Amino acid sequence: MMRMVAFLFPGQGSQSVGMGREFFENFSLARRVFEEADDALHFSISKLCFQGPEEALKLTENTQPAILTTSIACLRVLQNEKGFTPRLTAGHSLGEYSALVASGGLVFSDAVRIVRLRGRFMQEAVPVGEGAMAAVLGMEREDLERLCEEAAGEEVLAPANFNSPGQIVISGHTRAVERAIERVKQKGKKAMLLAVSAPFHSPLMKGAGERLAKEIEPISVGELKIPVVTNVEAEINEDRNRVKPLLVAQVSSPVRWEESMKRMVQEGIERVFEIGPGKVLSGLMKRIDSKVETATIEDIQTLKRIS
Repeated sequence: MMRMVAFLFPGQGSQSVGMGREFFENFSLARRVFEEADDALHFSISKLCFQGPEEALKLTENTQPAILTTSIACLRVLQNEKGFTPRLTAGHSLGEYSALVASGGLVFSDAVRIVRLRGRFMQEAVPVGEGAMAAVLGMEREDLERLCEEAAGEEVLAPANFNSPGQIVISGHTRAVERAIERVKQKGKKAMLLAVSAPFHSPLMKGAGERLAKEIEPISVGELKIPVVTNVEAEINEDRNRVKPLLVAQVSSPVRWEESMKRMVQEGIERVFEIGPGKVLSGLMKRIDSKVETATIEDIQTLKRIS
């Protein structure tokens, strides 16, 4: 009997110079995806993926379309070579756009243009240096939420990513994040600043969400042939009319990844494919539910392992 499969798509931080190149060089389907992205963006995102430089690839407005494009190229190859149809799909933050392309909700060329703007709006929402994010290890959700309230003072500070048991990312004003790190360490737990350029998924991103809403308003959303487990609600969405409001809310809301994966398991998912660069989501799934089989698809070697 076929095991029930879900497709997962990575978010920012999974990028690396050279990603997608093998598929581009060996599969015409992947080549078409990169060419379509170059046409939609009016510059060569494919060259940036394959050759860098890394500093340019790390810029948020470049990272987001680059990861999306690589993920969809990997998806097209996987579907053509192996013929899997997932029961559910989900993506971490930016990855939710890849999931929506996979589901049929978004046209790829629309998605790649929107995520470039999304990256720009998120970057511009807070002046550089005024916002930060930190990963906190080993704290319970309720304890960390209380600590954020205490450390915030007159500033903004909130949990941003509930990634897996004992791994939560916080986001907000830089000084508030630094105060929280000190308090976490005083409790004997670990916390470290992340190398990001803005306080993503915090209330400070509300302005970015408003700008994003105007850009996605004219875009048409198709029927969701594969249901998407959304970041904002950690619930299954099959209603295309809810896609846009959920994407707008997502920018300034926490990514409820651990709950999303548990929701998939409730639905009977036994195997997940992480499609696109990196292995972050597979690692998180092992911590969330080690019984779920994980596989990554990012190059020819990983594709060959899939059966």
